[in-house]
Amino acid sequence: MNDRDIDEMLKGAKVPPGPSVETLGRIARSIAGSMQPVRPLPPRWLLIGAVSLISSVVALSGAAGLGFSGILKMSALERGAVFSVLGILALAAANEAVNAMIPGSRRRFSSRGLLMMAIICVAAVFAVSFRDYQTTHFIHAGLVCLGIGLLHAIPAGLLSWLVLRRGFAVDGVSAGLAAGTLAGLAGVGMLELHCPNFQAAHLLVWHLGVLVASAGLGAWCGWRATSTSARRRTPANGDTNSPSESR
Repeated sequence: MNDRDIDEMLKGAKVPPGPSVETLGRIARSIAGSMQPVRPLPPRWLLIGAVSLISSVVALSGAAGLGFSGILKMSALERGAVFSVLGILALAAANEAVNAMIPGSRRRFSSRGLLMMAIICVAAVFAVSFRDYQTTHFIHAGLVCLGIGLLHAIPAGLLSWLVLRRGFAVDGVSAGLAAGTLAGLAGVGMLELHCPNFQAAHLLVWHLGVLVASAGLGAWCGWRATSTSARRRTPANGDTNSPSESR
């Protein structure tokens, strides 16, 4: 058998008939009944700007209410180093959070990579900028800062979710981790504006702990949302067969 024989066989093969017009009509009517018009999402740059602005406003408003003791105690060099790093990381986290909610978006790095980069960068700038190695009131003062930081990270995360809720997260855990990282950076930023405790251990454990705890909480929320959505799509009787298969 040569190529010509194969071509002749393929030309003579019968093509199965397509679905009838009535079948196509029934399919179209069943789909049309559940379809609703959807507004397009705003441009990516606008979403990134909105969630970045939310994080900044939450951090600034929290510090305005509690006092700007931290930033006033810093030197100009310390202010530049700390808030430059936090600002760059917040923009990166905002970009990742928006991309995670838009299927098909180009993602430069994973949410886990973003969190690791944020932890390393924040820890590095703390270690370089602050050299007080005392541990006075380590537990008491630390728990206070951890609580205050999370109390600001949570509303930052919720407000960001309100902006991005019309998107669709293909990977709920990854999207939650990115949003939690952004919210955690808002909490850390508020603490740097407010907290005058520059002991290195305090900053590396408790301030950085706000970022880690917020990212973990965001990932857990994403996992819960994904699990709840999956349970809602599963038939109550546990039968996963389609209607056509059951017939």
